[in-house]
Amino acid sequence: MRGAALRATVAGMAESTLLAQPPLPSRRQCLTTLTTLAVGGLGATAAASVPLQRRIPSSGEMLPAVGLGSWITFNVGQDLPARDACVEVVRAFFAAGGRMIDSSPMYGSSQPTIGHALARLAHPPALFSAEKVWIGEAAQGPAQIEASRRHWGVPRFDLLQVHNLWAWQAHLPRLLAMKAEGRLRYVGISTSEGRRHAELEQIMRSQPIDFVQLTYNPLDREAESRLLPLAADRGIAVIVNRPFREGHLLRALARHPLPAWAAELDCAHWATLVLKHIVTHPAVTCAIPATSQVAHLRQNMAALQGRQPDAAQRERIAREIAARV
Repeated sequence: MRGAALRATVAGMAESTLLAQPPLPSRRQCLTTLTTLAVGGLGATAAASVPLQRRIPSSGEMLPAVGLGSWITFNVGQDLPARDACVEVVRAFFAAGGRMIDSSPMYGSSQPTIGHALARLAHPPALFSAEKVWIGEAAQGPAQIEASRRHWGVPRFDLLQVHNLWAWQAHLPRLLAMKAEGRLRYVGISTSEGRRHAELEQIMRSQPIDFVQLTYNPLDREAESRLLPLAADRGIAVIVNRPFREGHLLRALARHPLPAWAAELDCAHWATLVLKHIVTHPAVTCAIPATSQVAHLRQNMAALQGRQPDAAQRERIAREIAARV
């Protein structure tokens, strides 16, 4: 390996494995060094033992690159066996090193289901709570946020996002004020299904947000052209929703055997391979697949382990998945 490449590899390993927070480089430098752990032989060795993490650009805090969504899967109402199944998913999530759990008032009973699980597990200290405000009447935003907090049973949220840009001009200043007052750690904005990207881009350029949430996967790649590079330039963390197209992508892929070369990336399941493609994009901070099954949760969390794809391997993954669905 040439000297310059070796130095770049060692720098990338240090960025992804050290939890201490030395003086931060520029935001662009921070995102650039977080490409993947799998760069050459040294990267593959490091990736085999260290779970993949990403740095939040605005603070330097590290997060595991796979989180847990709750859309549909945790909307179980008062079905006690289903709620208990969700407890086991959350238990397995933390056992696998997870931190970020994401929800919204839009998601039916998902919030109280999360709160039930957290209470049963004695509120794991590793939790990174990501919630949303989703209401057209801006004056009712604080009451909705407080109701969400009570459902979760947390003293405060780590991240609050304006969900699907709804009334963002009114909600966002309030969230920024909460952060300034110490009642919130991070502020973000979200969209999904590739909608309203032009407006989302304008917000990213003009507002001091910490996080943006958007849809990105090997088939839905529109964000690669403008939004992901802009997030890197502006130092905005990126949460990826709908990584499996609400399961449709995995159901289509299930008709095909996993390619033999997936073993080179330590992938035994399509879900792991898809997530490794997503979370090794240098601008992505965390993907949030949703599931109600522990076995599927473990397949998702396996994306944090083992060898990670480089840029050429990421393109191969996307190309081969597109050919199968």
